[in-house]
Amino acid sequence: MSLAPADWDSARVWAAATAPHRHTLIRFRWKYRDAGKSYAGRAAVRVAPPDSLRIDYAGPFNWGAGAALVVGDTTVWADPEKNFRSLVPAVRMLWAGLGIVRPPAVGAAVFGIVVPGADSARIWRFVQGEDTLDYRLAPGSGGGRVLEAEWRRQGKVVARSRAELDVRAMPASARIDFPEGPARFEFTIGSVDTTVAFDSATWRRRH
Repeated sequence: MSLAPADWDSARVWAAATAPHRHTLIRFRWKYRDAGKSYAGRAAVRVAPPDSLRIDYAGPFNWGAGAALVVGDTTVWADPEKNFRSLVPAVRMLWAGLGIVRPPAVGAAVFGIVVPGADSARIWRFVQGEDTLDYRLAPGSGGGRVLEAEWRRQGKVVARSRAELDVRAMPASARIDFPEGPARFEFTIGSVDTTVAFDSATWRRRH
């Protein structure tokens, strides 16, 4: 849809408001499937504002266990790297699946619109080089909200995500689709703890 040019700082402030303001531990069950395989398991994500995330994941009986540290849009380390990049090939989509929008890069072109009426959705578009990221935040069920995201590279859809957020704006469930695969990564939140404290060891590799 046609979007009007928007202020970069306004987009940055809006995106920052979607992130938790304190250390947050999110535990969830996940499923991944593509044309050739299907996996499931449990995971825990530790989020430290404004831009740090550690994910620890494992399949049944701790099979396929791994971890990764993400800062902003960059995977600082992943152990084992192949497993994490196979499970989560798009870092910004992982953030969006947790209900968090990463701010536009410096120099990105920003567009936006507020859809009036009962829907009252807010839509943003960040154009960064050959990448275009669209975000749509709209009312959901039970007083919550829905955050949808789409990533296109050179006009081709790379990934789409949809996160159901509760009344606290915390994720309840999400899915991330990769049409080219095709593949889907989905998760259901078990608990969200905003009273935790992380020590420095949290950000180190497992070994």
